[in-house]
Amino acid sequence: MANEDKEIETIPVGPLGLVPLKSCEEFGKKVNDYLVRWRSARQSEHKNTIAFSRYQRESYLVKTQVSRFGTGEGKGTILESVRGDDLFLMVDVCNHSLTYSLCGMTNHMSPDDHFSDLKRIIMAAAGKARRINVIMPFLYESRQNKRNGRESLDCALALHELVNMGVENIITFDAHDPRVQNAIPLKGFETVQPIYQFIKALLASEPSLRVDSDHMMIISPDESGMGRAIYFANMLGLDVGMFYKRRDYTRIVEGRNPIVAHEFLGADVAGKDVVVVDDMISSGETVQEVAKELKRRKAGKVFICGTFGLFTNGLSRFDRYYENGIIDRIFTTNLVYQSPELLGRPYYVSVEMSKYVALLIDSLNHDTSISELLQPSERIHRVLEKHKAALAERSKEASLK
Repeated sequence: MANEDKEIETIPVGPLGLVPLKSCEEFGKKVNDYLVRWRSARQSEHKNTIAFSRYQRESYLVKTQVSRFGTGEGKGTILESVRGDDLFLMVDVCNHSLTYSLCGMTNHMSPDDHFSDLKRIIMAAAGKARRINVIMPFLYESRQNKRNGRESLDCALALHELVNMGVENIITFDAHDPRVQNAIPLKGFETVQPIYQFIKALLASEPSLRVDSDHMMIISPDESGMGRAIYFANMLGLDVGMFYKRRDYTRIVEGRNPIVAHEFLGADVAGKDVVVVDDMISSGETVQEVAKELKRRKAGKVFICGTFGLFTNGLSRFDRYYENGIIDRIFTTNLVYQSPELLGRPYYVSVEMSKYVALLIDSLNHDTSISELLQPSERIHRVLEKHKAALAERSKEASLK
């Protein structure tokens, strides 16, 4: 059933308001377009009642701005009424392309700046909204989610700050460690896996891919990502393998013990196409080394799937790996900033997520279950069946020629 044909069974929590911060402005516009189209076409006898006030609108975007003083300090302003609204604030803390003036110098925005801007807009709402929800695809400070010795515990503190400011629900994607939600056990926290979107993008880009355990395998690049890889493999009915990092614990380089080697655990990958799944591609060193090891073991095509493509060390090394046939394709979502250079690479595939986020917002605004969106097994099976049918049809046509 198309979303615009979905039967309305519950009244909205409040009039919908979308507040994409500057960091994800374009993404927010795409989400808004889906919601406007669905709600304009959706029919119900209740739509003219007071409970559905402002249900159909030309736009759900709420005008806001964050101004900066010469010192770099800022203030958030909401430029229209949000009284009684069900607000969904969207922020991309990884968008380093935005700048502001700091004492006459150009300063690029850091995750700290984006998180502060989010809090400024929440403060500007001043408790007038019916409910405040935050969609933060890359969870702020998610890599500093646990404490070893006398270290800061930034992620848990950030979550506490948000709920203390009145945030009811936090939606994030592929959290580095989902257990961080234990810091706020009485508030809504969802970490979403974009596996369905990855599978669609992978099969669309590689229509001849044979998805079975004889021809394909899922790989985790480290031990911490095994749960993600097992989930991916179970959905596709494939075997799973894992690399683990052997480190030199006698030395510390740039704050961590250097990796000596990547050891592999799993079945033989020779001749099989492999999908390396991870939550993020930061510097890219791990997936690059894993891809090289897989090719050394005579793997077929190597595909890299990472929810967040940060590419903090640039793209030149990925270019060389592609040119040398070590990496065939890289898939990351458009949940975080993508540079024009990245989008122009022949090996890169952007996985579109705006429709999925719109579905989540629409469901939450109606206060309905999102379990089907979080566990998309039926939709994945339909995509796989369609792909297998297309493969069989092409094989039949080839045999007749």
